[in-house]
Amino acid sequence: MNKTAIHLIIWTFVLIVAQALVFNHVCLFGYAVPFVFLYTLVKLPLTLSKEWLFTIGFFVGLTIDIFSDTLGMNALACTLSVALRQQVIRLYVARDNELTDPYPGIRSLGLYTFIKYTLTFTFVYCCLIFFIDSLSVVGILNAIIRIISSTILTTLLIVGLDSITSRKSEKRL
Repeated sequence: MNKTAIHLIIWTFVLIVAQALVFNHVCLFGYAVPFVFLYTLVKLPLTLSKEWLFTIGFFVGLTIDIFSDTLGMNALACTLSVALRQQVIRLYVARDNELTDPYPGIRSLGLYTFIKYTLTFTFVYCCLIFFIDSLSVVGILNAIIRIISSTILTTLLIVGLDSITSRKSEKRL
């Protein structure tokens, strides 16, 4: 196991605990829910096999379900989100050889591309989780507002986390 993998495992644990203890109880203006644990799914290496990707996505979602008492909704949403992750990254990065690092982040993708990638991935997750939660079209306007506000809030938090946790590749003199 390399240093980055250990770093990602530690961040996964910390963010799941933070999600369970703090962020599950935050709902800005009655709509925006931050899903900071998605940072671990966003940062998974692009070279990871599909089997490992699905397994990690499922168990991260299942862990959130256990703490949130959501009966498998997060496990389903996380698994489906990571299934679409490769297509989302290919929307913004034309070739795999353009990436300098297999871990997507601000340093490897650039700020603008990372924001677009995170925004799209978070939007997919929020659509899945809120439509699974409602399972009807009665409150469609409420669901759309929750999706948009949660996507924006979560994207801002993930970009902030990545800017804090990214290591500088250049040494200062």
